[in-house]
Amino acid sequence: MPGKPFKKVAFSCYPVRDMAKARNFYEGVLGLTPATKLHDQWYEYDLGETTFAITMMTAEGFPKPGSQGSVAFEVDDIESLVERLRTKNLDFISPEICDFPTCKAAFLKDPDGNMLSLHQLKQLGN
Repeated sequence: MPGKPFKKVAFSCYPVRDMAKARNFYEGVLGLTPATKLHDQWYEYDLGETTFAITMMTAEGFPKPGSQGSVAFEVDDIESLVERLRTKNLDFISPEICDFPTCKAAFLKDPDGNMLSLHQLKQLGN
């Protein structure tokens, strides 16, 4: 097969029930900055080389709120971020930051029950 047919993940999208509540969580609590919106039904957040979106669109083929697997947001300082977010009484899935061989991660849910990860790669070989 010539060349690589897939370059990157263009975007990930989570379905939500209440856009105001979802935006408050992703913008007000997590601190994401909205980049694009479509008719108050779709909000995108640019994250470097990819985009994360939330939507209330219900057309056929769109998943239902709370049904998504997981999106992982890469962060610089997972310990400080988790400490700050714990003061907001968020629904963390694990009480501790998970320490894996190549990364650290924390898992929580958004207001609709969609799971998300906070992820920090470790500097290996130093």
